[in-house]
Amino acid sequence: MLIHDTIASLRAVRSKAGRVALIPTMGNLHDGHIALMKQARQHADTVIATIFVNRLQFRPGEDFEKYPRTFQADCDRLTAAGVDHLFAPTEGEMYPQPQGYHVHPPAAQSDILDGEFRPGHFVGVATVVMKLFQIAQPDVALFGKKDFQQLMIIRNMVNELNLPIEIVAGETIRAADGLALSSRNGYLTVGERKEAPKLFETLTKTAEKIHSGNRDFPQLERDCIDFLQARNWVPDYVAIRKKSDLQLPTAHDAGLVVLAAARLGSTRLIDNLEV
Repeated sequence: MLIHDTIASLRAVRSKAGRVALIPTMGNLHDGHIALMKQARQHADTVIATIFVNRLQFRPGEDFEKYPRTFQADCDRLTAAGVDHLFAPTEGEMYPQPQGYHVHPPAAQSDILDGEFRPGHFVGVATVVMKLFQIAQPDVALFGKKDFQQLMIIRNMVNELNLPIEIVAGETIRAADGLALSSRNGYLTVGERKEAPKLFETLTKTAEKIHSGNRDFPQLERDCIDFLQARNWVPDYVAIRKKSDLQLPTAHDAGLVVLAAARLGSTRLIDNLEV
């Protein structure tokens, strides 16, 4: 695996790379990331991963400074997964001057759910992903379904801006007890880690009720929130939405997803389950 820390270096190999798949990450890689790397090989001749902790998508007071940075271990995992190139720029390389131009997704998509509780987050995500797309010029890019709202926003950005990139979604990878793998799971204490699968458990029960014909979505959401609060979680939201645009569904809509974000101790976990 070749490691590039400059845009010029990555671009120098792009012209000889054939069909390129790009997997953007912030590092501290887990099996979910590695599954995306292996999936990428099915879509391209050359697989490029990126590691960049993007300051633009963190709000003041969030965990930008303490976000886990495990570069050497990440490189070892990427090499073992058969990744061809790693783009790991410095902040100065990605933002040589203050970023004055930003990609602003529509408020109806970016100011709801996670965007309501993390204002500006998806502007930072869309902006850095657009920059990475311009730098690597991939034919295909892969993103995990665990960050369902992020996946939707990036897919819609590519469609509306006519970018010649195929967006491929990777399934959420879970631990044996159901907890969705996440770089932030490492923040959990031993006791919190035992409790953490309850988030997926309540989503699963909700999906089962919907499959059984229960269409009282507001009550189902309240039931989830009550369940989590009774177990000392602090939910930001539990929401049943349409998969296509994450807007409120009618009682007759199909193609739904149940999404949740909640704090367990000091750790904020997100998860979702398609119905």
